[in-house]
Amino acid sequence: MAPPSSLLFSLWLLMVLGAGSVLLLCHLQDVLVLQKMPGVSVAVAPDKEVMLADGSVASVFFDLSQQRSSPPVFDDSLVGSRHQVTKRRRKLLLKSGAPAGAEEEQQLRLARTQDARRSRLDEVCALYQTGGTVEQRVSRRQVSRVYVEDRSRLLYCEVPKAGCSNWKRVLMVLSGSATSTQHIPHDAVHYTNRLRRLESYDHAAIAARLGSYTKVLFVREPFERLVSAFRDKFESPNSYYHPVFGRPIISRYRTNATRSALHTGAGVTFREFVQYLLDVHRPVGMDIHWEPVSQLCHPCLLHYSFIGKFESLKDDADFVLRSVGAPANLSFPDFKDRNPLAERTSSEMTQKYFSLLDATERQKAYDFYYMDYLMFNYPKPFKDLH
Repeated sequence: MAPPSSLLFSLWLLMVLGAGSVLLLCHLQDVLVLQKMPGVSVAVAPDKEVMLADGSVASVFFDLSQQRSSPPVFDDSLVGSRHQVTKRRRKLLLKSGAPAGAEEEQQLRLARTQDARRSRLDEVCALYQTGGTVEQRVSRRQVSRVYVEDRSRLLYCEVPKAGCSNWKRVLMVLSGSATSTQHIPHDAVHYTNRLRRLESYDHAAIAARLGSYTKVLFVREPFERLVSAFRDKFESPNSYYHPVFGRPIISRYRTNATRSALHTGAGVTFREFVQYLLDVHRPVGMDIHWEPVSQLCHPCLLHYSFIGKFESLKDDADFVLRSVGAPANLSFPDFKDRNPLAERTSSEMTQKYFSLLDATERQKAYDFYYMDYLMFNYPKPFKDLH
């Protein structure tokens, strides 16, 4: 005997409800996965829809202004997870010219790199630095190298020989004092840039900006940065560094120096320069071009939102610009305006300069920059260092 129609209808209804429950549960799991990831949000109208290489889509909010206590974390499991791409979403992404998710995946990779860099810095600061809040301990001297760009809510700590000239060009464009990074002379960048430093604000304004702006720091392999500074200031004509630094260095560390060398300060050797650097009673003071970043920008105190590296300068810098909402046609410039014909300082060149020193001198130089090596996770440049 055939089952009654009412029973068939009930069975059919139960099957439909069961299937709907399963679909709803799957969707909720996907949402929970995203919501559990700090720095990644799910919203009805996301700021950015990220299409991954496998065709999946995730809604991502890049907020570099947040404090390190809750840094943006991008779990590797997100890449490759299956989120259905609707026809509307595909149409919008294709219309915007998105390159099949390659750019978005790079942004996710860069964001994960930032999380790792901040975590490393957190660990080192916890071991070696005292605690306390920025508002309690910051002084104007400690933010004297930090430039302010209010329109983009951006703070940038100047680290010479780590792309700072081009970063100042970018800040000038963002502030409206220049229309392009391509036509700003070197002297204008450093002496007439009209950029404001954080130390020029009162204490309340300093604290407010430190607490809410995106704080950016770019670093470089310490020995390579040192060689770059030496080549720039002492191997090329320089009307300031030769008389101000060169004369006392030659006078202190060169035996039988000629009258000409003592008068001009030209011709400082790399070994003489390193001797000056390591001398606790050095005859002339420290200079920002070779001062350790740990002392120049106070990373344990200022809690930088973004830590870029010279070794990946353009990718890191462009990522920052996109994150703070810079104009789409503004990208980080990649040109050398001082001594443009000179070869760029590389790791191979750095090895050659440091091979002029003995093992003890190299070890002392490494000790001098030890905190920079530790904070920013650079490997030991020579095997015999300890």
